[in-house]
Amino acid sequence: MHRALFLSTVLSVSVAAYSGITAQEDQAAPDTQEAHPEAAPKDVESIEAIVTSLYDVISGDIGEERDWDRFRSLFHPDLGQLVPLRPNPKAGTWSAQSMAPKDYAAQAARWTQTTAFWEKEISSKVDQFGGLAHVWSTYEGFNKKDATEPFVRGINSIQLMDDGKRWWVLTVAWDAERDDQPLPEKYLPGK
Repeated sequence: MHRALFLSTVLSVSVAAYSGITAQEDQAAPDTQEAHPEAAPKDVESIEAIVTSLYDVISGDIGEERDWDRFRSLFHPDLGQLVPLRPNPKAGTWSAQSMAPKDYAAQAARWTQTTAFWEKEISSKVDQFGGLAHVWSTYEGFNKKDATEPFVRGINSIQLMDDGKRWWVLTVAWDAERDDQPLPEKYLPGK
């Protein structure tokens, strides 16, 4: 299944569930809320390390358990969000919906029981100012680890912050390549 289609389906279900969950969490006492997992220092020591960890943790074979605590540990506990763009080609517009890392992980955990997914960065552009960084990361997705032809490509817009101790993912927003929206040459390897 195409990654963008999968995520669109996941998001429509997740957003409805997330709205109800958020209202309940806001009312929960602090000691009943789930603790944020601790990140491995090597995963968050640099911009390159955290982006590599992000791609690594979501990739795997059918039924292979992903380390969703590791995934969540990469994101800022209060601000982390994933934001896929969904196109409406007939109208020439896009919409975006935001989800928390734990909600993305819950949906993806079900999907990975029946689908292999290996994603890797093929090109990136990093801009940094003080503790703020942005990574424009071109990706390819594969149905097998050793596949040579991707079934999906796109761009992740990754916003990061350095709190002086480690890097945190604030948001990952992305859009996938389509027939009517090919990846521009300038975002491909070697450009």
